[in-house]
Amino acid sequence: MRKPRKATRLRTLVTGAVLGLVAALAGPVGSAHGDGATTVGDVTGFTARGSVYRIRAGEAEARVSFTGAETFRLELAPDGTYADPAGKDIVLPQGAAPRTWWREKRDRYELSTAEVTLRVYKKPLRFALHRADGHRIWAETKGLSWDKEQTTQTLARGADEQFYGAGMQNGRGNTSHRGKTVEVGVDYNWDDGGHPNSVPFYLSSAGYGVYRNTYAPGTYRFGDPVTTSEKERRFDAYYFAGKSMKDVIGQYTRLTGKPFLPPLYGLEIGDSDCYLHNKNRGERHTLDALKVADGYVDHDMPGGWMLVNDGYGCGYENLAQAGQGLAKDKMAMGLWTEDGLAKLADQVKAGQRIAKLDVAWVGDGYKFALDGCKAAYRGIEDNSDARGFTWAPESWSGAQRCGVQWSGDQKGSWEYIRWQIPTYAGATMSGLAYTTGDVDGIFGGSPKTYVRDLQWKAFLPAVMTMDGWAPSDKQPYRYGEPYTSINRKYLKLKESLLPYMYSYAAEATHTGVGPVRPLALEFPDDPRAATDAAKYEFMSGSYFLVAPVYQDTEVRNGIYLPKGTWTDYWTGRTYQGPTTVNGYHAPLDTLPLFVRGGANIPMWPGIRSYRDRTADSPLAWDVYPQGRSSFTRYEDDGVTREHRRGAYAQQTLTTWAPRAGGPVLLQVGAEHGHFKGQQTARPYQFTVHSGHAPRLATLDGRRLPHQLTRAAFDHATEGWWYDPADRGGVIHVKTASRRTDRAFTVMLG
Repeated sequence: MRKPRKATRLRTLVTGAVLGLVAALAGPVGSAHGDGATTVGDVTGFTARGSVYRIRAGEAEARVSFTGAETFRLELAPDGTYADPAGKDIVLPQGAAPRTWWREKRDRYELSTAEVTLRVYKKPLRFALHRADGHRIWAETKGLSWDKEQTTQTLARGADEQFYGAGMQNGRGNTSHRGKTVEVGVDYNWDDGGHPNSVPFYLSSAGYGVYRNTYAPGTYRFGDPVTTSEKERRFDAYYFAGKSMKDVIGQYTRLTGKPFLPPLYGLEIGDSDCYLHNKNRGERHTLDALKVADGYVDHDMPGGWMLVNDGYGCGYENLAQAGQGLAKDKMAMGLWTEDGLAKLADQVKAGQRIAKLDVAWVGDGYKFALDGCKAAYRGIEDNSDARGFTWAPESWSGAQRCGVQWSGDQKGSWEYIRWQIPTYAGATMSGLAYTTGDVDGIFGGSPKTYVRDLQWKAFLPAVMTMDGWAPSDKQPYRYGEPYTSINRKYLKLKESLLPYMYSYAAEATHTGVGPVRPLALEFPDDPRAATDAAKYEFMSGSYFLVAPVYQDTEVRNGIYLPKGTWTDYWTGRTYQGPTTVNGYHAPLDTLPLFVRGGANIPMWPGIRSYRDRTADSPLAWDVYPQGRSSFTRYEDDGVTREHRRGAYAQQTLTTWAPRAGGPVLLQVGAEHGHFKGQQTARPYQFTVHSGHAPRLATLDGRRLPHQLTRAAFDHATEGWWYDPADRGGVIHVKTASRRTDRAFTVMLG
């Protein structure tokens, strides 16, 4: 098949004229239904110009525009006149169009790229997408239809086809939407069943995704057939054909924008309250926030940022002084934009680095919410050297490139924990990399529910505790013992895992796939991963499986572990999946947490804030050896935008363990790249979950000293020690400070 030449283009015009004459003789095109809907009729004309194709069907016209080898836009104008309410708000420039070609067959036209062929059936006009090898990806069971309120596409549903997406769908989303109906649009229902931060995009396990390019609300019914409707009398959709669901998410976010990379403090816990005119707790002043920030330091708890005016009518005073005081406690300052964005430039110059947005304050509707996100993000960057960082409860496609989406105002309870678990991993399927909810809600709550909620949210990239609306403060140190110690344990674990989480955040800026993932995304070939068997658990990165406790109990049942080896993070007990774990003992201080075999987890040990790190701070790797595996750690200065100009570094640990109980090889690659403040040398630590003691340990062929006790190991500059009582048996290894631009190898055997 070749690109049409002059003769072919002449045939195009003749074909269109003949079809038009036939249509005129046959009468009107398009069929009306008793429900008032009209379905597009037979093809009456066809023209091609480059990668854009127009298909007439009486008064209606469809337009197909290829933007990539696996991506195209399909529009339908019932009256032949196109409209584009979203304009340039959401879809980004896509570069040069791909090479395409077409051919005509008796019953259809075929529009092709090197990867896909879109079949355009003539009687009536229907579309079907196939791969280059002829495999069908999707097909309409009837033509596009419309009435005075909405436009609908109807697709065949595969026997085992699963569906995900539609943005943040409270209480669901990390398992398949198959057989269900989801609403897409802002409804201000922030409880179970609501859909804040909706996204008019869905993806299928059959290898495709669909983005409806609109601001209109929609209803997606994943029955048989699948019907997707938007409340507008036009059709405008982009289609993505991918080799995997991750690939489809990547294509969608290439179109609408990759997720932004938060500053490091954005991955630490935030604190939100009102410190001026707080009706719940009497008169307070903005500088009183500093006493609360001091509480994090006094209780040896991480804290990354603070909103000092979170409440209706809560203004601020002494802003620059407040920002300076928070900085002394290693926290960034944020503000709620309840009075709009007009003062943002001055506020940023005074120290503001986070903007919390509510739709009511920046305008009503989806467009205003998205515009507010972009404007606040840009305002921070235009007036400082920091990265834009916003926080919003209502957004739309494209918001992933400028902020965190959170699920709104809820009441702390066991039920609140339950329905939040599937929400955020499900949102990842729509390219939303940073979604979250307030720890224990903003109303109600209890010491127990606070602990249980904080435990699992420590494995989300972004999290905030908010109490400007509660009758008492809700910081993680307020409830006394044992709650304060448990909260400290998980906040410090979150802090130590910053290199792991930050690496996934950087990955999301390239792939579009966020750190928190449904099991179905990591295990697409496991049919149980798409079902309720995996509803109340999720993956944090590729290595951690998190199964929160969401009832007032110390026993967790129904933990599904997919194929592979899984190690209990706390005890070292191993499980072989696929299996379901029942009766898991989970006292209040224990989050059911499992690590995937082959994990290489980078960590910063023993820190309260990432700002505590010095030029001599160690990098630790927590290793679960199995076969050959590798992980590439990403690092930059953590705050500025210099990484966008290439100022970052990466280092890879590759582990090789050919058989269980055998030798383990750790190969640390040279660090590549440069940024301001980068370590040029550092000591390394390794915890290798082997379950057995090695005969010796070597560093680049040189024997490391065998330390016989924990005290001796802690005192030594380098060496190794095996602790059989540590989580089933762990080999501890440390090195002296080493240049980061040189590779080295540790052998345990």
